[in-house]
Amino acid sequence: MAWYAYCIGEKLAFPELARHRKPVPMESVVGVSGNQVFLYPASDLAIVVSEHNPAETLNQKSGVDHARVIADCFQHSTVLPFRFGTVFGDDESLRKSIRSNQRQFQGNIDKLRGKTEMHLKIFVDDCCTHSLDKHVPAEGVGREYLSNLRENAARTRERQTRARAVSFQMHRLFLPLDEDVSCRLTESGKMVLDVAHLIDRKYVERYQNKFASTSAMMRECQMQVSGPWPPYHFVHRLTRGAHAQTAATAPAHTAAPVPAPMVNMPEAIPAMA
Repeated sequence: MAWYAYCIGEKLAFPELARHRKPVPMESVVGVSGNQVFLYPASDLAIVVSEHNPAETLNQKSGVDHARVIADCFQHSTVLPFRFGTVFGDDESLRKSIRSNQRQFQGNIDKLRGKTEMHLKIFVDDCCTHSLDKHVPAEGVGREYLSNLRENAARTRERQTRARAVSFQMHRLFLPLDEDVSCRLTESGKMVLDVAHLIDRKYVERYQNKFASTSAMMRECQMQVSGPWPPYHFVHRLTRGAHAQTAATAPAHTAAPVPAPMVNMPEAIPAMA
């Protein structure tokens, strides 16, 4: 029987596992495709899974269900989320993967215990809108071609400097334990900074208050906040090496069974503080 995997948690956080060595159903928790969610004990860890039919197609609703189950588990335990679509072919592949990575999983749980992720989306007017990037043809030659290359490189540096300045200001204002920042340019001519901050769960309300005052102060930016979330981005950092190694040896029909952030999920279902 195949298992669809959601996350790894702490066994002690789920009292129903105290007297069981076999998977135990989580009451009132339904997972992907409407399947019952189980707690699968593995030494000091609890693997959150549901039965899975490999013939079933995962869709957008499956992604939302995946995030919701992780958010439910985050109410009870520190969690290491699995990438959306992670499937173990049978009990043996699940147990083998957990055994081979158990020390790392336990260490990552220890590092993230009591932590949560807050997510900022910051929209900044492009500092180079007064002069749009020029298309430089690959076959271009001569003085105009080189001049265009220099102009585009200068605009890229100017955008990077602006993005770093905003990112630094966010770090100074919110003082996270760790952060993950990415920047992109939209078709409408705005720069978008996606900022993930790792903070102590007990400081969520303080973070939200700081966001309210910061968004009122920084009128040149549009800001959005979401969370608290399970620490998706920071699990990815901790497991990057193991994920690469496991992915190289995983069967083609099975996603690499190592926790990693889900794509485009942190706007779906926040975990409560």
